[in-house]
Order: sequence, then C-alpha cells, then structure tokens
Amino acid sequence: MSRPYFGLRARIAAAVVLVTVLATVMVAFAAYQLQASTTRDRFIAAARTSFRSDAIQAKFVAQYVPGGDSAAELVQGYMSRERGITWCLFERVPGLPANRVGDPSPVEVPEWLVDTAVDSSSPVMWEPENQPFVVFAGTTTPYVVLVEFYNMQPLEDELIALRRSLSMIAIVVATLGVGAALVAAKRLQRPVQAVADAARQLGRGALDIRVPVRGRDELAELASSFNSMAAQVGQSIAELRAKDQQQRRFVADAAHDLRTPVAAMVAAADGLDHPELGHRSAQLMGVQARRLGTLIEDLLEMSRFDAGVAEFRPDHLDLADVWRDAIELTGGEVELRTRGDLALTGDPRRLHTIARNLLANAFKHGAPPVTVTIDGTDADTVTIRVADSGPGVPEELLPLVFDRFVRGDRARSATDGSGLGLAIALENARAHGGHITVANSGGAVFTVTIPRAPHGSATDV
Repeated sequence: MSRPYFGLRARIAAAVVLVTVLATVMVAFAAYQLQASTTRDRFIAAARTSFRSDAIQAKFVAQYVPGGDSAAELVQGYMSRERGITWCLFERVPGLPANRVGDPSPVEVPEWLVDTAVDSSSPVMWEPENQPFVVFAGTTTPYVVLVEFYNMQPLEDELIALRRSLSMIAIVVATLGVGAALVAAKRLQRPVQAVADAARQLGRGALDIRVPVRGRDELAELASSFNSMAAQVGQSIAELRAKDQQQRRFVADAAHDLRTPVAAMVAAADGLDHPELGHRSAQLMGVQARRLGTLIEDLLEMSRFDAGVAEFRPDHLDLADVWRDAIELTGGEVELRTRGDLALTGDPRRLHTIARNLLANAFKHGAPPVTVTIDGTDADTVTIRVADSGPGVPEELLPLVFDRFVRGDRARSATDGSGLGLAIALENARAHGGHITVANSGGAVFTVTIPRAPHGSATDV
C-alpha cells in the first residue's frame, strides 16, 4: 500500500499547528501548575496561621480564664463561638486512649494524629485521602488537643475554573494557530510553487521563463538561483543550437567546396587519355589538386581549433619581418607603414597566417593599393591595420564576415578561396589573446590587435 502524500503546504501547516498546540498546551500546563501550587501554598499557610491563632487563644482561655470548668470544657466553650471552621477536641490522658469531646468531625481523625500533636511543639498537618480537607492538630493544654478542618473544596472549584479558562484559551490559541499556519503555509508555498511551475515550463522549452524575486530571504535566494540557472541553461542551449547550426552549415559548405575540385579532377582525369586534351587536363588536375589540398588543410586547421588542440609555439619576433615576408609571398601592391616598437612574443607561423589571409582577402575582394600600418606605440599591444581601396564589405555581411564559408563575391569564389581564410585569421588572433574587427572607410579596413605577451599562452590552445 502506497504511503499517503502530503504536499509542502500541508506539511508546513501541520508543523506550525503542532508547534503552536504543543507550545500552548505546555504554557497552559505550566501556568496552571504554578498557579495551583502558589494558591495551595497560600491556602495552607493561611490555614496554619489561623490554626496557630486559635490554638494560642484556646490555650490562654484554658489557663487564665477563671472558672470551675475543666480545660477541655473551657476550650470547647471558646471554640463554640461563631468561626466558620469545623473543629473538634481530643482529651488525651496519659495511659488512656484519646477521648474525643466537642463537635463531631467531618473526617475520622486517626489516633496517631492526636499522639503526634501531643508530642510536637508545632501544629501537625494532615491531608486525608480523597477528602477536600487539610487538617491541623495541636495542643492547647498538655492533655487537650485541638483539631481544625479547613475545607479545600472552594480552592479545588477555583482551580477547576482556572483549568477551564486555560483550556478555552488553549483552544482559541490553537484555532488561531491553525489559521495562521494555513496563511503562512500558503505564503511559503506560493514562491516555491512559482519556482516549480517555472521549472516545468523551462523543461518544456520556455527558456525565457523567470521567477519574480521579492525580499531578501531564503525564498528570494531560491528564486534568484533559479533565474541564474535558467539564464545559464538558456545560454547553453542557445550556444548548442548555434553550434549545431554552424556544424550543419560547415558540413554542407565543406561538402560543396570539396565537390567542386573533385568533380574538376574527375573530368580532367577522363581527358588524360585524349591526345589533344591530355596536357590541358594534367594542368587542370594539378590546379584542382592544389586547391583541394589547401581546402583540406584549412578544414583540418579549423577542426583543430574546435577541438582545442591547435599547437601554439610562442617565440620572440619582430612583427614587421613577419608582414614583409607575407607581402613578398603574396606579390601584390602593398605599402607597409610602421611606427613604435614592433617586438612581441607570439607564434610566427600563426601570425604569418593572419597576415597572408588578410592580404589575400584584400586582393581578392578589394582593390589595390593595399596599405598595412603596424602601430607599436602602445606598451601592451601591437595594432595592425589592413586597408584596401575596393568597394568595402557589404553592410549585410559585416556581422558575418568572420563566419566560416562566408564569401563576399559568390561568382569569383566558385573557383578561388575556401571561405575559411578570415575565420582562420580570427582564430589565430584569439590564440594570441587578441581580436580582429572590420569596418568600411574608403574600402574594407581590418584591424588586428595582438598583445605583446599572449594571455595564458601554452603549447596547445
């Protein structure tokens, strides 16, 4: 059999009710015990004081009031006056049983009480079992024992009324506690329920769901933590979706770019046996094989960046030397301008790749002359500005120019370039702790910022 389910609201309400009822009962019980003990002690103290006064007066009457009556008769005469106290007398003659004289007692007085009173110098108290009396006994003369009965029934009635009052108070407090518990449970449950509902919506794909944060208590901290978690989950899922789309586009574009040189090579291979087309086919096959090799190398380089295993081998170098070599290899019309200290620590191969790819992009999609300005006046970074004289980057491509397989001229790119050059340049700049930006100013202007010492440089990135 399954255990019954109690929700958070029911458990909070039950806990508050339990604590309230237990606290109320304990306080009421403690108050009753304190009041009952104090009242009873006061009653007994007052009764003892009253008995002592009566015993002293009776002893005075028995000893000093003239008359021919016996001491017992004198005490009886004194006690017979209107007092509102039940009493009786015992005459105790040595060697004989105690002889009761005076009014009958409401409780059968045991002989040990009389004997104890005769032998004691102070009043003796006795509480008969199951009787609402407290009894005091003491001697007035050596052989006359006075016994007084003080009725405690009014006291018991008062304590009963007190118990009823405290019980009613406890019931009222417990009732109020139940109401307060339900209200408190509802107030506590509301933010928790809101977080639970938000979690369910988040699980169903509502990544923008957030919980209002009110106050500074633990519930507010819970809501804030949920919002932080939801933001992180949303960001992670968005990144995963972007990565997935990027991967799909990468695979599609790679397959498309690989298909073109492969198809050309197949066609060239078919023409090798033709006596007139053999030489031309061999040349075409060589060109496409080199293009295919470059594309595969670029794809492998991007895969190494994605896997975080691209080699990074820093060395001290002069950035102007790197760019002069890249300009010489490119063979275009380039004006190189330098100022400041151009020495830094970086990977020569990767810095050369940045230079070569930016220059190749300037010649393919821009127009000469191309101006390269290397500024080393800053103490921490070196800035390279590559500007061409072409039409610039289309405005719609500015946010996408560093994405993979993005080309500015689709017609020309069918035969030239892989669409990975700028993406590889950006990754190499990031490997040094730098970045690349692009803007249009009389042509396309690419700005590379490289720290003089790469941030957190290591063997691999």
